[in-house]
Amino acid sequence: QVHLVESGGGLVQPGGSLRLSCAASGFSFRTNTMGWYRRPPGKEREWVASINIFGGTSYLDSVKGRFIASRDNLKDTLYLQMNSLKSDDTAVYYCYAFPGPTTAASWGQGTQVTVSA
Repeated sequence: QVHLVESGGGLVQPGGSLRLSCAASGFSFRTNTMGWYRRPPGKEREWVASINIFGGTSYLDSVKGRFIASRDNLKDTLYLQMNSLKSDDTAVYYCYAFPGPTTAASWGQGTQVTVSA
């Protein structure tokens, strides 16, 4: 059974940084493209970043240059380093496993990030 467990969210001031983690289990993490999504208050969930099995990344335009997605295939863990945070980054952040060789699309439970003075 696939499990994706996010951690690292919290309250941070504008301009601050947070690093989110997503511990994965129940599938072959190293052979799966992974992603981060977020749901801002009162809005639809949106894609934030993806990282493929080779470490190649892509980002939502509004987070380019501020967020960095990475992965540790030995620890089966996905990361999102978030820098220069803005109030618009306030959202519940979700880890996502794209459909792959050993799993269907899967979501974590989410972690709250609040950017406020």
